[in-house]
Amino acid sequence: MVELNLPEYAFKVKKREDGSSWAIWDRLRERWVALTPEEWVRQHFVEWLITDREFPAALMGNEVSLSQNGIARRCDTIVADRTGAPLVIVEYKAPSIQVTQKTFDQIVRYNMVLHAKYLIVSNGLEHYCCQIDYDNNSYSFLEQIPHYSEL
Repeated sequence: MVELNLPEYAFKVKKREDGSSWAIWDRLRERWVALTPEEWVRQHFVEWLITDREFPAALMGNEVSLSQNGIARRCDTIVADRTGAPLVIVEYKAPSIQVTQKTFDQIVRYNMVLHAKYLIVSNGLEHYCCQIDYDNNSYSFLEQIPHYSEL
């Protein structure tokens, strides 16, 4: 896998039983998942949020289902506040995929349902964090991703 702009972590990785592909242990879903380039980014970023930014793993979920206008969708990662309400939505792309306006459009569509205060997008090489100000109908990009206690 590609080296990311994130610390290295010791993940559990194994060859699938049929030998055709690799799997990685997802600590939030507590199961083995296909090791794709996007999954490589997700696992690194989640680990970084937990270890470096002190996000509580118990308040995080990967591949969280939601319904938007009757269409089933899945958010890559959702982080809740201490009351269980969505606080952060994270969207991942493979390192080979450039983060574009289309990426932000996707996460904003999810946020129309969830109303999170923070939106994060990462392809493992570039990371963007946006804070939503619902009172003033505005948003601002942050220079860095805050620690959980700062959200």
